[in-house]
Amino acid sequence: MTERLRSDYPVLRPIGTRWEDEDVYGHVNNVKYYSYFDTAVNGYLIEASGTDIRRLDAYGIVAETGCRFLRELRFPFPVEAGLAVTRLGRSSVVYEIGLFQGDEQPAAVGRFVHVYVTGEGREVTPVPEQLRAVLEPLVV
Repeated sequence: MTERLRSDYPVLRPIGTRWEDEDVYGHVNNVKYYSYFDTAVNGYLIEASGTDIRRLDAYGIVAETGCRFLRELRFPFPVEAGLAVTRLGRSSVVYEIGLFQGDEQPAAVGRFVHVYVTGEGREVTPVPEQLRAVLEPLVV
């Protein structure tokens, strides 16, 4: 499977690396990649919708994540997270996130699935319309 290039992602979001992100082996530790995914997705939703997503009646819980590690990320170099939506369902969103560090090819490609639930009772519910509106342009 050919990976998407940086230019194939509808949105790119900058993420700064931190000293604490590197591990004893001299590269960004694998668990940090998941934090980058979460930061990229939720930062985009907040900024693009102009909505504090924590105040909505429904919110996305992470139902699934995955990552293909292709090469190392390093501190202190910034990361760009490319965002794409590979499936926008009634109550769920499947994201693809490419992490880039100075190249057109990704250093890692993540899969991140949000399922929307109500705050009360945690019942599955539709993706809020103000979020759906900013997710539709990311569908690839």
